[in-house]
Amino acid sequence: MLIISLVFLAVFLLVIAVAFHLHSEPAAQRKITATRLAAISANAISKQADAQVDEVLRDQKFSSTPWLNTQLLKVDTLERVRLLLLQTDSKWSVGQLLAYSVLAAAGGFFLAYSRTRQVPAGILFGGIAIFAPFARVLHLRARRMAKFEKRLPEALEMMVSSIRAGHSLLSALGTVAKESPAPLCTEFRKCFDEQNFGMDLRTAMQNLAVRVPLHDVQIVVTAILIQRESGGNLAEILERVAHVIRQRFRLKNQIRTHTAQGRLTGWILAFLPVVLGCAIYLVNPEYISRLWQNPLGTKLLYASAVMTVTGALIIRKIVNVRM
Repeated sequence: MLIISLVFLAVFLLVIAVAFHLHSEPAAQRKITATRLAAISANAISKQADAQVDEVLRDQKFSSTPWLNTQLLKVDTLERVRLLLLQTDSKWSVGQLLAYSVLAAAGGFFLAYSRTRQVPAGILFGGIAIFAPFARVLHLRARRMAKFEKRLPEALEMMVSSIRAGHSLLSALGTVAKESPAPLCTEFRKCFDEQNFGMDLRTAMQNLAVRVPLHDVQIVVTAILIQRESGGNLAEILERVAHVIRQRFRLKNQIRTHTAQGRLTGWILAFLPVVLGCAIYLVNPEYISRLWQNPLGTKLLYASAVMTVTGALIIRKIVNVRM
């Protein structure tokens, strides 16, 4: 028994000695390793800061081409287009969007003219095609805003938990920027970076409300700014705001459910003539081509297009309930 105990003790001491030898490191080697890690960390932080500055500067440019950017800056109305791209978080610049619109218009004109041999028809289809890139951007913007609105209460609850744990508002914004999914992390990170660059809280929160033009975000920004001026329990305020936003989102879903039939009717009435006309053209091109070969048929096409668009807009106005 004594021999077994001695053997066990010897093996135990041998294992401890080997582990200590493997994990021990000379002081000079530890110093070199620490210096390398500090240099790598400083380089990573510098690259991250440069990327943040480049992103801020990118949002202020209309085009990456200097001379085109100078010319576009002179047009005041393009500021709304830049704001639209900023709200979409698109990688496109204003110049690229305009270039795609011109290419779409040219493609629509030549496609319609090659089929009908009539300049008015080409101009009509070219004028419609020029808005195709803008329609794509608007669709992406609407989908992004819907995702933001759906996940905003979760972000507010995360901020409430962070504030109740003793963190500041800036730290709570940083937590949301790190832990939340897109697109919340993108927008809150921009707000967090703006304050780190020296911007005051009011301006940073107002910029957030501009980038995310939602009524819920305006409620949050107003609540935070009023609390900063008049005081109060910010965690309790944000918790109540999150509850209000959840109730509004639930009511909005109920409204969408009740108006689903009207919206579906609008889409069917708007696209049924176009789809049916394309199907008839594929089956019997000579039968439907009389519409644009005859002057009276051309006038009927123009009148039907105007009435279809007008009807779709009227139905959209009826089923769109503002809250």
